[in-house]
Amino acid sequence: MIIAVDGPAGSGKSTISKLLAKELGLVYLDTGAMYRLFTLKMLKENISFSDSDKINELLENLNINIENDRFYLDEKDVSEEIRKSEVSENVSEVSAIKEVREEMINLQRKFSSSKDVILDGRDIGTVVFPNADIKIFLVADPKERAERRYKEVIGKGGKASFQEIYESIVNRDRLDTVREISPLKKAEDGIEVDTTGKTIEEVKNMILSIYKTKSNIC
Repeated sequence: MIIAVDGPAGSGKSTISKLLAKELGLVYLDTGAMYRLFTLKMLKENISFSDSDKINELLENLNINIENDRFYLDEKDVSEEIRKSEVSENVSEVSAIKEVREEMINLQRKFSSSKDVILDGRDIGTVVFPNADIKIFLVADPKERAERRYKEVIGKGGKASFQEIYESIVNRDRLDTVREISPLKKAEDGIEVDTTGKTIEEVKNMILSIYKTKSNIC
């Protein structure tokens, strides 16, 4: 069983996917975090986004791991670091690099082989697993997505500007949808779920209903 959950930043993909994984007994893979881990690595190594040789070298020696919702780069827990603004502002550009996407897609497919998996990202249902059993495309009003991200940062004791987060999300949407390689878009057979104004529980139940219908479960 492969469930693909795609959508823009802040639409609730990770939160909903984690809940569904727990309820349905699936393995959860946060593919966006994989790109964030590589983005962090590039920033730490001060590698230019146009330096193909250095990028390929980093990919060949990449040491990332995901365990119990914690994210590791070179065996160091960087779960908080990959969510910082510097990574968020650069991850779209990094994820548009052909070599990076090819390697990440390869890793995602390897991880998901012989498992019942739910994956969230931006091209899961269109590129990574075009034959996924269920394809969900989450959307939400940009201002509401910014408000969610703002509350998340403040809730963790961080400092944030709502306007800056909003502008970052709008810019991220633009970059993700216009990039040449694996742009963000709904799969032809994807089911759109609008999370605007809905609670996490309401969204989860909407997708569970879709799952039951697709799986012929009464």
